[in-house]
Amino acid sequence: MNYDTIKEEIKDIDITLPPPQEEPERQYYFIKKLQHWMELKKEEKGRELTCCVNTFGCQMNARDSEKIIGILMTIGYKVVEDEDADLVIFNTCTVRENANLKVYGRLGQLKKIKNKNPEMITMLCGCMMQEESVVEKIKKSYRNVDIIFGTHNIFKFAELLSMKVLDRAESKKMIIDVWKDTTEIVEELPVERKYHFKSGVNIMFGCNNFCSYCIVPYVRGRERSREPEDIIAEIECLVKDGVVEVMLLGQNVNSYGKNLENPISFTELLRRVEKIEGLKRIRFMTSHPKDLSDELIEVMAKSKKICKQMHLPLQSGSSRLLKIMNRHYDKEQYLTLVDKLRAAIPDIGISTDIIVGFPNETEEQFQDTLSLYEECEYDLAYTFIYSPREGTPAAKMQDNVPFEQKQDRLERLNEVVKEKALKQNQRFLNQIVDVLVDGPSKRDETMMTGYTAHQKLINFKGRKEDIGKIVPVKVTEVKTWALKGEQVD
Repeated sequence: MNYDTIKEEIKDIDITLPPPQEEPERQYYFIKKLQHWMELKKEEKGRELTCCVNTFGCQMNARDSEKIIGILMTIGYKVVEDEDADLVIFNTCTVRENANLKVYGRLGQLKKIKNKNPEMITMLCGCMMQEESVVEKIKKSYRNVDIIFGTHNIFKFAELLSMKVLDRAESKKMIIDVWKDTTEIVEELPVERKYHFKSGVNIMFGCNNFCSYCIVPYVRGRERSREPEDIIAEIECLVKDGVVEVMLLGQNVNSYGKNLENPISFTELLRRVEKIEGLKRIRFMTSHPKDLSDELIEVMAKSKKICKQMHLPLQSGSSRLLKIMNRHYDKEQYLTLVDKLRAAIPDIGISTDIIVGFPNETEEQFQDTLSLYEECEYDLAYTFIYSPREGTPAAKMQDNVPFEQKQDRLERLNEVVKEKALKQNQRFLNQIVDVLVDGPSKRDETMMTGYTAHQKLINFKGRKEDIGKIVPVKVTEVKTWALKGEQVD
């Protein structure tokens, strides 16, 4: 169902009747009630009401924020970037401690803004809200927050907002609605995409891997795959709406479909998505090495639409640490996968994640990571200093690597990351690459920016009328993190 169809269904709802129990019809009912409330508020204030949605974390969170913004725009809010708005939402991440600290800092700033505008509504959602200790801290120290909800019931957003603004009994309270887990997947709610020509598409939710350092399975829940028919129908609607590139999203896309009543492999899903006419590019993330199959590598190699790029998290080059991390592969198995990828797809771009300073990490084990990085010739790595996450097995281990040592290792690793990134970019110098044009560069509006099939950022001399199109660009200059070029006919 597309956006316009959803809007028509909402128009036909009678809000004088009790709300329906089925989803998403129940949420349409509350959207309609809020639309009526919005018209009265606009008349009262003599202006549009504004909202600001700030997203922390991964692509899954970014996609969730698009759904929240879609609902807000359907209600009648005007989206702004300034947090001095009528409604402010933080969609939070809790993968690392710094993410939590950022949110607390921003909440302190928001408190000052709300003191000047008592009618402001503030909401928190996302992974951070799935932690009981976090919610307790917010209840005690941040009474300026109006609504808290988690990762499993984002679809209830309109209902929760309706409780706050339309229910007098609830309007003065902090509304907290956080689910521990769910098997429910609610489709067909409004979504406002950041780009009209590319989109993320959730194919599954949650994670079953329970890596010892990772909080994700506890805040996102167990794996839940969407039905392939629903995924295909969504992508077909997106393509009709002008989308040429999709990113299939999941915490571990390689295990997609295993928990469905009629199981289907991720490889088979890719085959079906590739058949959609009008779709030009297919991306996906994230791939867990333990589930990366030879069949998937073969399909990628033969495909005309699947981008020749893969994010394959390593985390450590030490087999001993990988075992303690509960990663289910060792150094040799990982290297075998990289060899298979490069043999089947010689020009593939590979990116990764690496943690330094995991409990008990020795200098020798860190050197194993550096050595493996050199061998794998990655295009890019997201590097992190280990920070314990409450509730994970690793948090019970003694965090006995001094911070100064962690910082030193991170700096040494990042030097190698820079060196390899530049080397991998140099292979595109003077080559003509296909680029999906995102729009003008933020730093120089006379230049256009976009991404190649290998997920290389490129700034180039081009035409604004080609935004959303895939165009040929000649690479004229290479830098560590980006390319420069000129559009060619």
